Amino acid sequence: MSNVSQQEVIKTIVKALDSKRGEDIKAVNIRDITIIADYFVIAGASSTTQTKALADAVEYELERQHGIKPVRTEGYSAANWIILDYTDIVVHVFYKETRDLYKLEKLWSDGVFVDISEYIKPD
Repeated sequence: MSNVSQQEVIKTIVKALDSKRGEDIKAVNIRDITIIADYFVIAGASSTTQTKALADAVEYELERQHGIKPVRTEGYSAANWIILDYTDIVVHVFYKETRDLYKLEKLWSDGVFVDISEYIKPD
C-alpha cells in the first residue's frame, strides 16, 4: 500500500465515512484468520444514493491524502453493497437492509474489532 501506515489509511477511511454520515462504522482486523485482507472497514447507509456518496468520499480522500487508488471496486451500479479493495484493507459500504441480510460483522467476529471512536465526531 505505499509508505502510509495501515492505521493512517483506516483513520482516513473512517473519517471520510463519518463525514458523509456513514452508520455504525466498524473496522475489523482479520489478518490472523484469512489471507483476503488485513482489515475490513464496514459502514452502513440509509439509501443507495448515500452508499455511493460514502464510497466516493473514501476514494476521494484516500487519493487526495495518500495517493492511493483502489485496485478494484464492485457494486456501484446497484449500490446495495459497494466494495473498495485496497489490497490489505477492504471497505464495504452497505445499504442498511443489505447489511442486515449479510451480517458481515458476525461472519468475521473471530477478527479483532479496532477502536475507531477517536476518528468519529460525536453527534
